[in-house]
Amino acid sequence: MNSIIKAQQTVLEGGHIDRQTALQLLASPRQELYRAADAIRRHFLGNQFDLCSIINAKSGNCTENCRFCAQSARHHTGIDTYTAIAEDEALAQAKDNDDHGVHRLSLVTSGRSLSPATVAELTDLYQQMAATTSLLFCASTGLLDQEIADGLYAAGVRRYHCNLEASRDFFPKVCTTHTWEEKVESLELARQTGMSLCSGGIIGMGEAMADRINMAFELRELAVKSIPINILTAIPGTPLAELTPLTPDEVLTTVALFRFINPEAVIRMAGGRQQLGEEQYQCFTAGANGAIVGNFLTTTGSGIAEDLQHLSAMGFTFDRP
Repeated sequence: MNSIIKAQQTVLEGGHIDRQTALQLLASPRQELYRAADAIRRHFLGNQFDLCSIINAKSGNCTENCRFCAQSARHHTGIDTYTAIAEDEALAQAKDNDDHGVHRLSLVTSGRSLSPATVAELTDLYQQMAATTSLLFCASTGLLDQEIADGLYAAGVRRYHCNLEASRDFFPKVCTTHTWEEKVESLELARQTGMSLCSGGIIGMGEAMADRINMAFELRELAVKSIPINILTAIPGTPLAELTPLTPDEVLTTVALFRFINPEAVIRMAGGRQQLGEEQYQCFTAGANGAIVGNFLTTTGSGIAEDLQHLSAMGFTFDRP
């Protein structure tokens, strides 16, 4: 029995593969690996596709030094900066997402954490969006303390997003102003407050495939069921601007391995997938079953209507929870 069939059988029977098995899968024929990952996705999650979108509610001037990020005040990227999105603009974006059948919307803020004043502003915005749309709500607002977590929950937020960004070992090469452990603490606090978790990372920051596998296992240990995979967009002015983009094969292999390791999670293609052009949709035949649609924080994504057209043709459905 070859390694793909054996690993697939283990997963389909409710078991888990270990790190050594995941590394062995790297030597497998790629198309066989992708088909097996897609079969695991269909077995556990069917053809239901998970749609979410984000609104950049506070942009730029971030104190942190994440090497990939255009929003750090330490990098000179020329992005728009503002302390709060205009209310009418945010509500218009929310309505557009709702009209397109998006399931969940997240307000995203730059910065290490939230001030009490910003929590109050976001609460008002969430309440207005709840009154005018049927969307579910997520938040991505940096590191949490109990007061912030309680405030977001009271505002109607039922999922919290905080990317690990990278594996525990690789993270210090990405950021030194906060730690991987602080991110995990925020995720655990969100869960204790009653929110489900969304956490993934960025691939293409100079890490090896083994580092990506490590992150996939760390997410499994945290029992994260919504895992966004971002592909680095090498933004001029950031320290990672000169990195060579990943090949489609590297991206698809990563997606497939994440599916083998996290068989019941939504594997969600997020920022950077537009770099693959039409090939981005191959991710959804290699194990992925979710996406952030529309534009991203400081980069342009695929149009929602275009995504829905492609995904519908692939047999996916978009029933709301």
